[in-house]
Amino acid sequence: MRDALVQVYLHFVWGTWNRLPIITKENETIIYEAILGKCKTLNTDVIALGGTEDHMHILVLMPSTITIADFIKYIKGSTSHLITHQINSEEFFKWQGSYAAFSVSVKDLKKIKTYIHRQKEHHSQKQTFPEFELEAIPTST
Repeated sequence: MRDALVQVYLHFVWGTWNRLPIITKENETIIYEAILGKCKTLNTDVIALGGTEDHMHILVLMPSTITIADFIKYIKGSTSHLITHQINSEEFFKWQGSYAAFSVSVKDLKKIKTYIHRQKEHHSQKQTFPEFELEAIPTST
């Protein structure tokens, strides 16, 4: 029997609680490393990871072994727990409950990857693509 061929690319976006600017220079690397580590344990290939002080983007090749909801739950949960319980219990850190997930075609991978890697630049110059951002997601959930 042949193995299944699954080639599903997803672009996830999620924000900090109430869009607070709590992804700092001090904790950003820790958060990115934790996300990459969790993706590895979930057998998820990361194509791009980036964000700003109040939200994150990740582009992944999803495995067939995990649901979208479980993937984001594990990513957000592990990073939040790491910051608040292992790194700095005095530091407030929480993700908002909602997220966005967009399917991405193979032909658009390079464009989305570049967009994610240039998040800080796009936001500082106010040159974002609203369809790839959190404008439609409530901030208090």
